[in-house]
Amino acid sequence: MKMNRLDSFRWRHAGCAWMGAAALVLFADAASAQSESFPMMDKVAERVVAQYQNSSCQQIMAKKMTPPSPQQMQMEQKAVQLLRTDPAMRQHFINRVSAPIANKMFECGMIP
Repeated sequence: MKMNRLDSFRWRHAGCAWMGAAALVLFADAASAQSESFPMMDKVAERVVAQYQNSSCQQIMAKKMTPPSPQQMQMEQKAVQLLRTDPAMRQHFINRVSAPIANKMFECGMIP
């Protein structure tokens, strides 16, 4: 199945909304994250999930269609790098946010 330009854009930027919010909190207290427990990551995950659950489909689509600012892009890149360097933190974060985000995207018709 061939993806149109809009679908391609959606998939490339599926994580932009939550990564921007996550980046600020991640770097505020990245040093306090323990190998088995991630209290700050739990707070970030709660914010990300709340952002999706409290937004309408139209709001989510509008945010995804807006390119991130250079500052947001830089914070997102730093957050991704942090999550790449700590597999346990990455797994914890993704496990917390993936189901609520995927469900909202499904409800909004953003994924089949």
